[in-house]
Amino acid sequence: MTGPIDEPDPGPVPILWGPASGVGSLPGGDPTEALRLVLGELPEFAHLPELPGRGAGADLIGRTAALLVDLAVDLTPAGWRLVPRPGIDQRRAREFLDRDLDALTDVADDYTGPFKVQAAGPWTLAAGLERTRGDRAVVDPGARRDLAQSLAEGVAAHAAAVAARVPGARVVVQFDEPSVPAVLEGGLPTVSGFGKLAAVEGTVVEQELAATVAAVGGPVVVHCCASRMPLDLFRAAGADGVSFDLGLVQDLDAVGTAIEAGTHLLVGVVPGTDTALAAPKATASRVSAWWRELGFPAEDLAAAVTLTPSCGLAGASPGYARSAMAHVREAAKYLQPE
Repeated sequence: MTGPIDEPDPGPVPILWGPASGVGSLPGGDPTEALRLVLGELPEFAHLPELPGRGAGADLIGRTAALLVDLAVDLTPAGWRLVPRPGIDQRRAREFLDRDLDALTDVADDYTGPFKVQAAGPWTLAAGLERTRGDRAVVDPGARRDLAQSLAEGVAAHAAAVAARVPGARVVVQFDEPSVPAVLEGGLPTVSGFGKLAAVEGTVVEQELAATVAAVGGPVVVHCCASRMPLDLFRAAGADGVSFDLGLVQDLDAVGTAIEAGTHLLVGVVPGTDTALAAPKATASRVSAWWRELGFPAEDLAAAVTLTPSCGLAGASPGYARSAMAHVREAAKYLQPE
């Protein structure tokens, strides 16, 4: 009598990306209405909307502060600052996040597929927070380490909370890192505004970002719609996907290396603020031409790329925000293999 046959280990479950998604922020202040909009326009790769129009605590740094574990911040006239104990602004940020999670339970509990949540990345968070002595946390390696560890723990818990409320979701974490180019180039202003902070070595930025990405324990996208976005650095830091404005990324070699490494591309193809939009087919043709220039087979395009707006839509009108999401959804249909 033979024993049971050992089945081969199938390995990790592949991340299944949708054809079109959003970057994160939307205009307005009603989380339930915003989530219904996202689910309706981006049904194959939805995301938890950010609504900075609600005020302090709903902005990128404040919202991320709501996720921090064992660290407190408060809002001062000069901006967000690390403090000994939570203040009213951090409590407000957590209340906003709780309302967003309640909206998930109300309208998205039967959603299935990839579902994205967003937070400031460790470098942008450290660049946007002051220490009690008044300088930016980004200049202090110890403060950066503490923030990154707290952020990773909080984001992992947030992703787990979303997964519990939406059992059919495959949660993807997006770290927004708009400040990284300035960190690398020495372009961040001092708190006084009269000088610039020293540049940080690329190896340091990569290593500390990589530690945060690894600590999250799930699929991670790094988004940056600033010019000179360091795509190679984000890929080397272990990001499963990189999100960028197609019009701002000129380094085709870096894009090609990312594709060859299996890094998914979330490509921004329409502006984040109101403008006249081309026909979706024209947008798809633009992306196809870019892909041909990269030199990859046409049949590989749909699996490698998700179309998005170039940046968040918080600064857009509600009508344009809806149109932008519908546009990327429709444009993506033209990229699917026949």
